[in-house]
Amino acid sequence: MRVLVLGQPESYFNRQLFAASHGRGHDCDVFTLDQLRCRLSTGSISVCTLSENDPPRQLTDYDVCLVRAMPPGSLEQVIWRMDLLWTLEQQGVRVINPPKAIECAIDKFLTLSRCAAAGLSVPESISCETAEEALVAFEELGRDVVAKPLFGAEGRGMIRVTDLETARRVFQAWEQIGAVLFVQKFLSEAREDLRVMMIGGQPLGAIRRSAVNDFRTNAAQEGIAHPHDLESHEAELARAACEATGVVFGGVDLMYDADGILRILEVNACPGWKSFEKTTGISVPQNLFTWLET
Repeated sequence: MRVLVLGQPESYFNRQLFAASHGRGHDCDVFTLDQLRCRLSTGSISVCTLSENDPPRQLTDYDVCLVRAMPPGSLEQVIWRMDLLWTLEQQGVRVINPPKAIECAIDKFLTLSRCAAAGLSVPESISCETAEEALVAFEELGRDVVAKPLFGAEGRGMIRVTDLETARRVFQAWEQIGAVLFVQKFLSEAREDLRVMMIGGQPLGAIRRSAVNDFRTNAAQEGIAHPHDLESHEAELARAACEATGVVFGGVDLMYDADGILRILEVNACPGWKSFEKTTGISVPQNLFTWLET
């Protein structure tokens, strides 16, 4: 296969994908999204790397495109990048994850909205645009909530709020910067969640993550990973979350609430796997390419 990885060449994960691809006899190139351009004319669409690359690479020559990042940018830039991935898919390139799945997974509200519409268990959440309404949500959700940015990863920007005055200050600050206020009921003092790695609709394995310094379990926030034997209902909920969002390769985060009900926190369409591999001994790149080759 000819494999295109869209992400930073120096990334730990992209270096692993590059090595695994070549080790299995495939060609692999790594480019960032801002290194691409698209030329349109009547009856013709050409998506390629910038002319500074010698020679420019035609992206339709690749068999598969692995999207590993959606960098920050203006609204126009982000929409154009998503359009570009859709255009690649329409030109016959297998894009992993599909553009519609990426569009869903990078948006916490849309992810949980799709899962809730599918009848899946999600945390009670309220989203709005004003601090006044967010304070109403704070009361309705029991004065113990997690405020989350709609777009974000690795636990960045999340804050647990249990005090009315703190809630007022946080919500007013977010309203002033034009943020959507996404407020979620705090689930459990156990401060543990599950990360299920999914490939092609099937679980590759799972880890249990424990928070150390605060409520966030992410490795980027110094959370600790432990081995976890995935139970059938956990695997089924992760599979259903991927089906609802369209994600075929991703990490699904699940958490048991205080009543022991398993709920979907989010679906990550560009998952990291350093803690997963270290804890389970399972190679994500090798399993990903095994699936791609079938």
